[in-house]
Amino acid sequence: MFRCFLTFLLAFLLCGAASSRAADTLTWAKNNRVSADIRGTELKTVLQRLSALTGWKVYLEPQTARLVSAKFSNLPPAEALHLLLGDVNFALIPEAGSRSKLLVFRTSAQNATQFVVPAKDVSATLSAKRIPNELIVRLKPGVDAKKLAASIGGKVTGQIDSLNAFRLQFENEQAADAAREQLASNSDVSSVDSNYSIERPPGPQEVASTTVPPPHLQLKPPADNGRIVIGLVDTAVQQLGGNLDSFLLKQLSVGDSAESSATSPLHGTAMAETILKALESSTKGATSVQILPVDVYGSQATTSTFDVANGITLAVNGGAKIINLSLGSDGDSPFLRDLVKEVSDKQIVLFGAKGNDPVTTPFFPAAYDGVTAVTALDQGQLASYANRANIPSVGAPGTSVIYFNNQPYYETGTSVSTAIISGIAGGFMDVNQKTALDARSFITSNFAIKTASK
Repeated sequence: MFRCFLTFLLAFLLCGAASSRAADTLTWAKNNRVSADIRGTELKTVLQRLSALTGWKVYLEPQTARLVSAKFSNLPPAEALHLLLGDVNFALIPEAGSRSKLLVFRTSAQNATQFVVPAKDVSATLSAKRIPNELIVRLKPGVDAKKLAASIGGKVTGQIDSLNAFRLQFENEQAADAAREQLASNSDVSSVDSNYSIERPPGPQEVASTTVPPPHLQLKPPADNGRIVIGLVDTAVQQLGGNLDSFLLKQLSVGDSAESSATSPLHGTAMAETILKALESSTKGATSVQILPVDVYGSQATTSTFDVANGITLAVNGGAKIINLSLGSDGDSPFLRDLVKEVSDKQIVLFGAKGNDPVTTPFFPAAYDGVTAVTALDQGQLASYANRANIPSVGAPGTSVIYFNNQPYYETGTSVSTAIISGIAGGFMDVNQKTALDARSFITSNFAIKTASK
């Protein structure tokens, strides 16, 4: 079912026209009816305007070209799309809690990998959302961060003591850029990086009924060689109910208080139960593996690469041997990359969601060396929504049914696949008394896939 939109009217000015004529028009009305008068306009231009009107994320198969000529009035969206796209194929994928995706292609939907920038902001790209007035700074031992920040017009808003890393905030982007130049030549500074925003993953959707039962696990004492802890860096994890809460260690938080009292399950809650379901299947229902929830979102709509790094550090300090990262962005942060390497060098295994946009651009932290990227499979094939960056990956089903207050919910995406892989890896360690590195070798040997890139 298509959502309703406010009425918009966009005029298309055709460049290079030899004579003056009425501008092309496309109207998307509040009653979800579409009207158009378009004469010989490039397909990509039409898709740019269509994305601006609807808010859809549009992806086009490279090398797909067509001149659009169509005139109609007051049609439903499906009919309008057929007339606009002609013999070019398309698939509209609704997404709860997010913008729908329109895939436009000649051969197959999975080849629609080129992001179409909305016309209302043709300067925008799918690039990361850099926080313009912030910097991440690593200092040499003994340097007073607050004093340094004040000297360049900033203030410290976060710190990771074990990394000697600090989050600095400035009045505006210009002040941050000026500070970056000063810090670059400061001998007390080890590195200066941008901080990127990472969107909060949406929680699962309620379903009327399901035949999938909730997990049934028994907690057994840890082995003599120590506990097996899976660090879950995500949103808050609420109470799971029954004996499942015994598998959750005390939650750690970065920033403000979490929304643990929400009436519907959060993304972290869905990931925790998905991990437990994978543990159930790989340990025959009894395991000593426990989950350490680390909330990096709190009540906020976004987190940042700095806070994710902080969350990873908390998980490591909390004894995690496996770290589940069912989150990310396309913000390539050298700071986070270096941390991942440091953690990986400690023989701690990280699994990261590869991303839910069918593009060939990498998704971080999954794309970093030291993180095993996990993608989603649908009936044994790469899911249509899954990222297609050409990096080594493992795959698992991209769907999970979880329970919250005895109500079933449905979650989908590479985040689910990552939680499944983390649970299987933890179960392998427990059953076979193996190390995290052994578990990673088992996963890469048995779940590796061929990466499709276009």
